[in-house]
Amino acid sequence: MKTALVFGSSGLIGGHLLNQLIKNDNYNKIKIFVRSEPKINHSKVEIIKTDFNNLENHKEDIKGNDCFFCIGTTKQNSPNKDEYRRIELDVPKEIAQIAKLNLVNSFIFISALYANPKSLGDYARFKGVVEEELKRFNFSKLVVMRPSFLMGNRKEKRVGEKIGIFVFKLLSPLLLGPLKKMKPIHSEIVAKAMIVIAQSDTQQITFESNEISEIIS
Repeated sequence: MKTALVFGSSGLIGGHLLNQLIKNDNYNKIKIFVRSEPKINHSKVEIIKTDFNNLENHKEDIKGNDCFFCIGTTKQNSPNKDEYRRIELDVPKEIAQIAKLNLVNSFIFISALYANPKSLGDYARFKGVVEEELKRFNFSKLVVMRPSFLMGNRKEKRVGEKIGIFVFKLLSPLLLGPLKKMKPIHSEIVAKAMIVIAQSDTQQITFESNEISEIIS
Protein backbone atom coordinates (compact mmCIF):
# COMPACT_ATOMS: atom_id res chain seq x y z
CA MET A 1 0.00 0.00 0.00
CA LYS A 2 1.22 3.46 -0.85
CA THR A 3 1.06 7.02 0.40
CA ALA A 4 0.26 9.79 -2.07
CA LEU A 5 1.31 13.39 -1.55
CA VAL A 6 -0.96 15.87 -3.32
CA PHE A 7 -0.24 19.54 -3.87
CA GLY A 8 -3.05 21.47 -5.52
CA SER A 9 -5.97 19.25 -4.52
CA SER A 10 -8.46 22.14 -4.75
CA GLY A 11 -7.68 22.88 -8.39
CA LEU A 12 -9.26 21.64 -11.60
CA ILE A 13 -6.95 18.64 -12.04
CA GLY A 14 -6.19 18.19 -8.35
CA GLY A 15 -9.85 17.83 -7.40
CA HIS A 16 -10.32 14.95 -9.83
CA LEU A 17 -6.99 13.48 -8.75
CA LEU A 18 -8.02 13.40 -5.10
CA ASN A 19 -11.31 11.68 -5.93
CA GLN A 20 -9.52 9.08 -8.05
CA LEU A 21 -6.89 8.41 -5.37
CA ILE A 22 -9.59 7.85 -2.76
CA LYS A 23 -11.12 5.17 -5.00
CA ASN A 24 -7.75 3.59 -5.80
CA ASP A 25 -6.95 0.54 -3.66
CA ASN A 26 -3.19 0.93 -4.18
CA TYR A 27 -3.16 3.97 -1.90
CA ASN A 28 -4.09 3.66 1.76
CA LYS A 29 -3.12 7.24 2.68
CA ILE A 30 -3.44 10.52 0.82
CA LYS A 31 -1.76 13.59 2.27
CA ILE A 32 -3.15 16.83 0.87
CA PHE A 33 -1.21 20.03 1.45
CA VAL A 34 -3.55 23.02 1.61
CA ARG A 35 -3.65 26.66 2.70
CA SER A 36 -7.13 26.31 4.20
CA GLU A 37 -8.87 23.13 5.32
CA PRO A 38 -11.36 21.75 2.77
CA LYS A 39 -14.68 20.17 3.65
CA ILE A 40 -13.62 16.58 3.23
CA ASN A 41 -13.85 13.73 5.68
CA HIS A 42 -12.38 10.43 4.55
CA SER A 43 -10.32 7.89 6.45
CA LYS A 44 -7.63 7.80 3.73
CA VAL A 45 -7.16 11.58 3.61
CA GLU A 46 -4.80 13.44 5.91
CA ILE A 47 -5.20 17.21 5.68
CA ILE A 48 -1.98 19.16 6.24
CA LYS A 49 -2.51 22.89 6.64
CA THR A 50 0.54 24.23 4.88
CA ASP A 51 2.55 27.43 5.12
CA PHE A 52 3.88 27.63 1.57
CA ASN A 53 6.16 30.49 2.57
CA ASN A 54 7.94 28.20 5.04
CA LEU A 55 7.95 24.77 3.45
CA GLU A 56 10.96 23.73 5.54
CA ASN A 57 8.51 23.48 8.44
CA HIS A 58 6.79 20.61 6.62
CA LYS A 59 9.84 18.42 6.02
CA GLU A 60 8.42 15.63 8.16
CA ASP A 61 5.07 15.79 6.37
CA ILE A 62 6.43 15.53 2.82
CA LYS A 63 7.08 11.82 3.09
CA GLY A 64 5.42 9.11 1.03
CA ASN A 65 5.67 7.18 -2.23
CA ASP A 66 4.25 9.30 -5.04
CA CYS A 67 4.15 13.10 -5.11
CA PHE A 68 1.55 14.68 -7.39
CA PHE A 69 2.11 18.39 -8.03
CA CYS A 70 -0.84 20.28 -9.55
CA ILE A 71 -0.32 23.79 -8.16
CA GLY A 72 -0.57 26.64 -10.63
CA THR A 73 -1.81 30.20 -10.83
CA THR A 74 -2.48 32.98 -13.31
CA LYS A 75 -1.37 36.59 -13.45
CA GLN A 76 -4.99 37.52 -12.84
CA ASN A 77 -5.02 35.61 -9.55
CA SER A 78 -1.44 36.58 -8.66
CA PRO A 79 -0.87 40.07 -10.11
CA ASN A 80 2.21 40.62 -7.96
CA LYS A 81 5.19 39.57 -10.09
CA ASP A 82 7.19 38.24 -7.15
CA GLU A 83 4.25 36.20 -5.87
CA TYR A 84 3.55 34.83 -9.34
CA ARG A 85 7.18 33.81 -9.72
CA ARG A 86 7.24 32.22 -6.28
CA ILE A 87 4.16 30.07 -6.95
CA GLU A 88 5.14 29.00 -10.45
CA LEU A 89 8.89 28.68 -10.00
CA ASP A 90 10.07 28.54 -6.40
CA VAL A 91 7.35 26.44 -4.72
CA PRO A 92 7.57 23.40 -7.04
CA LYS A 93 11.37 23.37 -6.88
CA GLU A 94 11.40 23.57 -3.08
CA ILE A 95 8.79 20.85 -2.67
CA ALA A 96 10.65 18.59 -5.10
CA GLN A 97 13.91 19.15 -3.24
CA ILE A 98 12.33 18.17 0.09
CA ALA A 99 10.62 15.17 -1.50
CA LYS A 100 13.90 13.97 -2.95
CA LEU A 101 15.69 14.32 0.39
CA ASN A 102 12.88 12.29 1.97
CA LEU A 103 13.35 9.53 -0.64
CA VAL A 104 9.97 10.01 -2.30
CA ASN A 105 9.98 7.58 -5.21
CA SER A 106 8.13 9.49 -7.91
CA PHE A 107 7.29 13.09 -8.74
CA ILE A 108 4.46 13.78 -11.18
CA PHE A 109 4.38 17.41 -12.30
CA ILE A 110 1.68 19.26 -14.21
CA SER A 111 3.52 21.50 -16.62
CA ALA A 112 2.12 23.31 -19.66
CA LEU A 113 1.77 23.10 -23.40
CA TYR A 114 4.94 24.42 -25.06
CA ALA A 115 6.80 24.75 -21.76
CA ASN A 116 10.29 25.98 -22.56
CA PRO A 117 12.93 27.64 -20.36
CA LYS A 118 13.69 30.00 -23.26
CA SER A 119 10.08 31.02 -23.90
CA LEU A 120 9.31 34.73 -24.00
CA GLY A 121 6.15 34.27 -21.92
CA ASP A 122 6.56 33.90 -18.16
CA TYR A 123 4.11 31.01 -17.82
CA ALA A 124 5.71 28.71 -20.39
CA ARG A 125 9.21 29.81 -19.38
CA PHE A 126 8.72 29.16 -15.66
CA LYS A 127 7.22 25.73 -16.37
CA GLY A 128 10.16 24.94 -18.64
CA VAL A 129 12.68 26.04 -16.02
CA VAL A 130 10.99 23.85 -13.38
CA GLU A 131 11.05 20.87 -15.76
CA GLU A 132 14.81 21.22 -16.15
CA GLU A 133 15.33 21.62 -12.41
CA LEU A 134 13.26 18.52 -11.66
CA LYS A 135 15.42 16.43 -13.96
CA ARG A 136 18.47 17.34 -11.89
CA PHE A 137 16.96 15.77 -8.76
CA ASN A 138 17.13 12.30 -10.34
CA PHE A 139 13.90 10.91 -8.94
CA SER A 140 13.43 7.18 -9.47
CA LYS A 141 10.49 8.27 -11.59
CA LEU A 142 9.88 11.77 -12.90
CA VAL A 143 6.80 12.48 -14.98
CA VAL A 144 6.16 15.81 -16.68
CA MET A 145 2.68 16.24 -18.10
CA ARG A 146 1.92 19.02 -20.57
CA PRO A 147 -1.85 19.23 -20.97
CA SER A 148 -3.37 21.57 -23.53
CA PHE A 149 -6.45 23.71 -22.79
CA LEU A 150 -8.19 22.08 -19.84
CA MET A 151 -11.88 21.31 -19.97
CA GLY A 152 -13.86 21.10 -16.75
CA ASN A 153 -15.72 23.26 -14.25
CA ARG A 154 -13.35 25.83 -12.80
CA LYS A 155 -14.18 27.80 -9.67
CA GLU A 156 -12.85 30.98 -11.24
CA LYS A 157 -13.71 32.39 -14.65
CA ARG A 158 -11.01 32.35 -17.33
CA VAL A 159 -12.58 34.02 -20.35
CA GLY A 160 -9.48 33.73 -22.53
CA GLU A 161 -9.15 30.04 -21.83
CA LYS A 162 -12.83 29.41 -22.59
CA ILE A 163 -12.44 31.13 -25.93
CA GLY A 164 -9.32 29.09 -26.65
CA ILE A 165 -11.10 25.84 -25.81
CA PHE A 166 -14.05 26.75 -28.06
CA VAL A 167 -11.79 27.64 -30.99
CA PHE A 168 -9.53 24.61 -30.67
CA LYS A 169 -12.47 22.23 -30.27
CA LEU A 170 -13.73 23.51 -33.61
CA LEU A 171 -10.28 23.08 -35.10
CA SER A 172 -9.65 19.64 -33.55
CA PRO A 173 -10.31 17.67 -36.76
CA LEU A 174 -7.56 19.71 -38.40
CA LEU A 175 -5.03 19.31 -35.60
CA LEU A 176 -2.96 16.44 -36.94
CA GLY A 177 0.65 15.34 -36.55
CA PRO A 178 2.64 17.70 -34.29
CA LEU A 179 -0.52 19.80 -33.77
CA LYS A 180 -2.41 16.96 -32.07
CA LYS A 181 -1.05 18.09 -28.71
CA MET A 182 -3.07 21.33 -29.01
CA LYS A 183 -6.44 19.58 -28.77
CA PRO A 184 -8.33 20.48 -25.55
CA ILE A 185 -8.27 17.78 -22.89
CA HIS A 186 -10.57 17.12 -19.96
CA SER A 187 -9.04 17.64 -16.54
CA GLU A 188 -10.40 14.29 -15.32
CA ILE A 189 -8.48 12.48 -18.05
CA VAL A 190 -5.26 14.17 -16.93
CA ALA A 191 -5.91 13.14 -13.32
CA LYS A 192 -6.55 9.52 -14.27
CA ALA A 193 -3.44 9.42 -16.42
CA MET A 194 -1.30 10.76 -13.57
CA ILE A 195 -2.23 7.76 -11.41
CA VAL A 196 -1.81 5.25 -14.24
CA ILE A 197 1.67 6.56 -15.01
CA ALA A 198 2.66 6.66 -11.34
CA GLN A 199 1.92 2.94 -11.10
CA SER A 200 3.51 1.97 -14.42
CA ASP A 201 7.12 1.08 -15.17
CA THR A 202 7.47 3.57 -18.01
CA GLN A 203 10.78 5.37 -18.41
CA GLN A 204 9.22 8.17 -20.45
CA ILE A 205 9.47 11.54 -18.71
CA THR A 206 7.53 14.05 -20.81
CA PHE A 207 3.97 13.42 -21.96
CA GLU A 208 2.37 15.84 -24.39
CA SER A 209 -1.38 16.40 -24.24
CA ASN A 210 -2.29 13.88 -26.94
CA GLU A 211 -0.08 11.25 -25.26
CA ILE A 212 -1.91 11.85 -21.98
CA SER A 213 -5.21 11.12 -23.72
CA GLU A 214 -3.82 7.92 -25.24
CA ILE A 215 -2.80 6.55 -21.83
CA ILE A 216 -6.36 5.84 -20.77
CA SER A 217 -7.98 5.43 -24.19
